[in-house]
Amino acid sequence: MRHAFGADFDVPAGYLNTPSIGIPPAPVADAVAAAVQRWRTGADSPPDFDAAVHASRQAFALLVGVPADRVAIGGSVSQLIATVAAGLPDGARVLVASGEFTSVSFPFAAQAHRGVSVREVPLADIPSTVEGHDLVAVSVAQSADGALADLSALRAAAESAGTAVLLDTTQAAGWLPLRLDWADWVVGGSYKWLLAPRGAAWLAVHPRALERGLPVAANWYAGEDPWQAVYGLPLRLAAGARRFDVSPAWLAFVGAAVALPYLATLDLTAVRVHCTGLAGLLRAGLGLPPQDSAIVSLAAPGAAERLAAAGVTASVRAGRARVGFHLFNTADDAERVLDALA
Repeated sequence: MRHAFGADFDVPAGYLNTPSIGIPPAPVADAVAAAVQRWRTGADSPPDFDAAVHASRQAFALLVGVPADRVAIGGSVSQLIATVAAGLPDGARVLVASGEFTSVSFPFAAQAHRGVSVREVPLADIPSTVEGHDLVAVSVAQSADGALADLSALRAAAESAGTAVLLDTTQAAGWLPLRLDWADWVVGGSYKWLLAPRGAAWLAVHPRALERGLPVAANWYAGEDPWQAVYGLPLRLAAGARRFDVSPAWLAFVGAAVALPYLATLDLTAVRVHCTGLAGLLRAGLGLPPQDSAIVSLAAPGAAERLAAAGVTASVRAGRARVGFHLFNTADDAERVLDALA
């Protein structure tokens, strides 16, 4: 058991796989376990989970710096982005980063039958290439190597060109302080840096973009009053961003209702310093150039196998071993990687 940032984590030494699966604080795991027990004994009814959905919605808004009434809930990043992609006009031009996580790019590429085109350029070239596109869709932190988008430059370029922006915060929210109320859409998944179970996701929709999305998964939970939208026509969706809601995966939101509010109470500047400091220690020890990210991509020959042999839990992405440092990691974790790759 490790104690960090006011919480206990039952995490083994050498666990550096948060970019794949986050380890929950003990209260998050306890809340999910208690919900499973209630499920096992038939102690809950569907409305009992509304409070958890509300709490996670409010906390996601705090973590990405947007008003809570802009936030819709769903089950995955790609499902929520699909509402944006489906609402694009025929022939729309979308700009993404080369090697972008496909949950960001695929929903747009799937609209090719309507003439929607998707162009890839290097991440660093995104701001200078915005002109001539209808939408830029990019991860704040890249999944493969943790590279950060230049959000200030992107915002300036997009506003100058009148181009919409969608940002995926899945590899950033939870360790990186964010203020993204300027973006048209902001999406994020639950199960990495947000330390919640898989099966929850959120989409913040700017008021100017509200009518540009298409609720392709329209359902009862997206009604203005969900419990009065269960049966029969006519279509009666919420007036605001909740029109994009998808009926929640209950256990995932039970965990998210504890994990996200906990993260939202933290000094995320201190969290960033902690995470990037450990990543920087590793990068310096390996002779890698500095990068202000919690994620490190390792190109050393046989890195994945050597890390596994040393008891380091990592992943392989884009042909390289990938590690990530979160709240519960320590310098010992970085030293374990350095010893394995020495």
